[in-house]
Amino acid sequence: MTNFTESKQMKTLENIQKKFVGRILASKNEKLLEAIDKIFDYTQPEDIIALSAEELEMLLMSEKENE
Repeated sequence: MTNFTESKQMKTLENIQKKFVGRILASKNEKLLEAIDKIFDYTQPEDIIALSAEELEMLLMSEKENE
């Protein structure tokens, strides 16, 4: 793979991740969020994508707000 192709794939992946995290944070649909959680539970550890520090912080803040 060329560096251009790899760079394009990384940008696409980052965009998908940001969009996905944003949609999760905005969702109030408990069943949907439980289903997403189950998908991650059944995903192989090497397939799980690590979140950035900023994304983790956003998730933690959202979690605290829901408590």
